[in-house]
Amino acid sequence: MTNLSIKKHTSEVIKKNRVSEKAVLGAEKGIYIFEVQKSANKSSIKAAIKEMYKVTPIAVNIVNRPQKKTFIRGRAGLKASIKKAYVYLKKGDKIDLA
Repeated sequence: MTNLSIKKHTSEVIKKNRVSEKAVLGAEKGIYIFEVQKSANKSSIKAAIKEMYKVTPIAVNIVNRPQKKTFIRGRAGLKASIKKAYVYLKKGDKIDLA
């Protein structure tokens, strides 16, 4: 993979940051949670974070949440599957998500 394809791909790797109680508590400890593309891997996520937020992650963990069946108000449906990335930063580094 060439540098041009990596640069083009990094802006598309991260979909959005996750906003939840767990994510806010983790951000205080230097752990940030992002929703990422299904095709993303740890190295592409690291490169995207480094380029977008100008910080170097020390570790990246990936979690795949499978698709789930739901039943709300008498209607059956599906909750979409997602891929989340837990990005760990060294002490003192921060990402401004506001």
